Amino acid sequence: MIQLSFDQHLVKENFLELHIAGSKSESNRLLILQALFGNLNLINLSNSKDTQILQKALADKKDLINVGHAGTAMRFLTAFLSVTTTQKVVIKGSTRMHQRPIKILVEALRSLGCKIDYLNKEGFPPLQIYPAKISTNKISLDASVSSQYITALLLIGPYLEKGIQISLHGKITSLPYLKMSVDLMQEVGFKVYFKDQILFVEPQNLQATKTLSIESDWSSASYIYGAFLLSPVKKVQLHTFFKNSKQGDAYVAEFFQKLGVYTTFLDNKITLEKNSQILPKKINLDLNQTPDLAQTLAVVGLILGIDMELTGLETLKIKETDRIEALKIEMEKLGAEVSTTLNSLIFKCPEKLNSNQQIKTYQDHRMAMAFALASFVTPLHIEAPEVVEKSYPDFWKDLKKFGVKMN
Repeated sequence: MIQLSFDQHLVKENFLELHIAGSKSESNRLLILQALFGNLNLINLSNSKDTQILQKALADKKDLINVGHAGTAMRFLTAFLSVTTTQKVVIKGSTRMHQRPIKILVEALRSLGCKIDYLNKEGFPPLQIYPAKISTNKISLDASVSSQYITALLLIGPYLEKGIQISLHGKITSLPYLKMSVDLMQEVGFKVYFKDQILFVEPQNLQATKTLSIESDWSSASYIYGAFLLSPVKKVQLHTFFKNSKQGDAYVAEFFQKLGVYTTFLDNKITLEKNSQILPKKINLDLNQTPDLAQTLAVVGLILGIDMELTGLETLKIKETDRIEALKIEMEKLGAEVSTTLNSLIFKCPEKLNSNQQIKTYQDHRMAMAFALASFVTPLHIEAPEVVEKSYPDFWKDLKKFGVKMN
């Protein structure tokens, strides 16, 4: 546990230059493609624990793989192993991972001809995966499921003899993440088509070595936007970000502009500057397309005294924790009035946040980083601060530069 508080005297510079590592989402997708086809060179790879777990699993080729809390690794490896393994292999994770559903992906893979057994509870890890022969290339899926299920299937598409065709039904959840997968695969050189909610990937080998520079992680940048807004620092420059980003969480720049933080793009860098602005009293946001920003935006709203209604949060219930419920519990500790549904979070802010509260992180990196921002206005304690290693190992080091004292 660490105690956090803000001390303006710790701010040594008015201008900060920070290097955020490559996007975890992009890195993990490209690592699967690299493992399938070999001839991919990746620059600015994520240094997150999730990416390291995936790299190790792909390199070790063991018959027992433990992904811990790494949900992306669990989903992507399940699809990857189902079409590549030549031996029986077990894939398992943490206690929380064994509570996170995977039935939709398993059933889709079984429909292709893959052979997978549940080793404990039906519909949940751990899984035993066997060598199998693919018998068809067509899958039909509910579009409202996690985009990671769909991406896991997309990534193995070029490797399959007949490619893969995925028909999606209903409203697509986290569409930017799905588009990211399609765009990355097309950039690598694969033929991927997405029209009328049908995804098709042609079978294909990579003929030449390809080098890709991975954009830095916008989800991680969201915490820096929050710290910058709340601190006396005058200007921040972040590397490496692209104006035409593939990441849906680049929306964070648009959101913070409403709060007076302006973003300028130049030479794959962004510069953040502040202008005084009248803050809204209430904000309504549909985060169906960017659910990973929910915790950052909610806590920033709470700090600034902006009441919020956040909707489109249905996928948050199956993340590292039930993020809707976790947000409610911890925001109420700080004095907010919070109500929830299965896909929404509505809160009213107190006149002043409660001090010296002990914030539980629920083994969830985003809970730790989002609530750490509250330390700019009130001292608090963060349990299990090491959870940030999952996506942003340098978070605490970077946060100190904005004047946050840690004991």
